[in-house]
Amino acid sequence: MIPLFAVLAMAAPAQDHAMHAMPGMTLPAKPAAKRKPPAGKPATSKPVKRPAPVAPVAMDHATMDHATMDHAQMGHVPAESVPDAAPMDHGAMDHTAMGHAAASASEPPAKTGTDLPAGAAPAPPAPMPHYADRVWNPAAMAQARKAMMREEGGGQTFAQVMLDLAEFQIRDGRDGYRWEGGAWFGGDIHRAVVKSEGEGDLGGGLEVAEVQALYSRAIGPYFNLQAGVRHDARPGPSRTYATIGVEGLAPYWFEVDVAAFVATTGEVLGRVEGYYDQRLTQRLILQPRVEVNLSAQDVRRRGIGSGVTDAELGLRLRYEVRREFAPYVGVSWERRLGDTARFARAAGADTGGLGVVAGLRAWF
Repeated sequence: MIPLFAVLAMAAPAQDHAMHAMPGMTLPAKPAAKRKPPAGKPATSKPVKRPAPVAPVAMDHATMDHATMDHAQMGHVPAESVPDAAPMDHGAMDHTAMGHAAASASEPPAKTGTDLPAGAAPAPPAPMPHYADRVWNPAAMAQARKAMMREEGGGQTFAQVMLDLAEFQIRDGRDGYRWEGGAWFGGDIHRAVVKSEGEGDLGGGLEVAEVQALYSRAIGPYFNLQAGVRHDARPGPSRTYATIGVEGLAPYWFEVDVAAFVATTGEVLGRVEGYYDQRLTQRLILQPRVEVNLSAQDVRRRGIGSGVTDAELGLRLRYEVRREFAPYVGVSWERRLGDTARFARAAGADTGGLGVVAGLRAWF
């Protein structure tokens, strides 16, 4: 019986193992054989004459006559191989300038733009090439650019009404209500602002009510300077104040509002308030809040003492059904302080305490 490997060997075609037959393995041609000199004549080779090397010589550019120099010999090139050319007057060349050019090429480039060190020099004017003015009417193009800057560059006017607090308060058997909010109309720089806040008892009527009409001017990306008037309808007697303050977003996302009030009768009051929105989820926000009121003097007719008159600390948890509509619950601690608390006790009024609140925050 013939083995299987013998059958496979017989069926396989003969292979050419010559290396020159494989692709890419073509061998180079054999070099031509050197011709032998005729018999009886020895092989001789004519020596090639080479110019003797020239030793380097120190050159003084200030005193040498460059026009009489043989530059062919300096380059170690036979003179007969140099083509005829007009003689160059090297004596007239400024070699000192050439040296400075070589030195300046090795120096780093001068600093420009944002590489310049900080300083107080005014910034260069921004380039404003209006290439369309070369084709279209420049007056029409200026009007189009003005409309574009008004619509897309911060010149638009907007409006908003914000009801920041609208809540019921339960305080040791004495139920009440409170509101705080405002509205504004204008652009990114100039705005007209109206603010209002107040509180009262459900069965006892309105205790505190005030309204402010302000002009707001942006003084930076995050803060507005506000000035205007404030009118207090309650508690009586009513008062009107000149108002100036700052409102905006402080570092670490704290909303702050600081204002001073000067009454037409001479009283000076102050107020500091702020809050922080801690987002627990995309819809659930925890808001700590603080408000402190101050007075420069006693105003006995209104039950206000000098120093810190009252303070409020609150913690509210709201759920944003939509960004514009968010009910909330929380706790609020209020207290009259100093002489203001003494005046309240003398009048038989409450000095404050801890309460539970429930309300709504909305804007449109």
